[in-house]
Amino acid sequence: MADESSGSATNSYWRANIRLLCILMAIWFAVSFGAGILLRDFLDRFMLGGYPLGFWFAQQGSIYVFIALIFYYSWAMHRIERRHALDDDDPAAPADSSDGTAQ
Repeated sequence: MADESSGSATNSYWRANIRLLCILMAIWFAVSFGAGILLRDFLDRFMLGGYPLGFWFAQQGSIYVFIALIFYYSWAMHRIERRHALDDDDPAAPADSSDGTAQ
């Protein structure tokens, strides 16, 4: 019975992990491909820092969004790991030895 509970917790963790990845990758795709390529003509009507907005997204904006997504992913994964009791940064969590027993 414990194995079923452990398997369910593992599945829940991976579902949350994959869901987060899919959402962040969709945002990255929308910003880099959508704003930088598909919507470039429309966005070029607006200026940002003296440059057309579509050009700015293609050259720098998508990179800034990607870096922000990396930081968000790190923060969100830390929350998911704490929720599923897998946080290795938590000093209260027992440390595991190589043979699988708690120290």
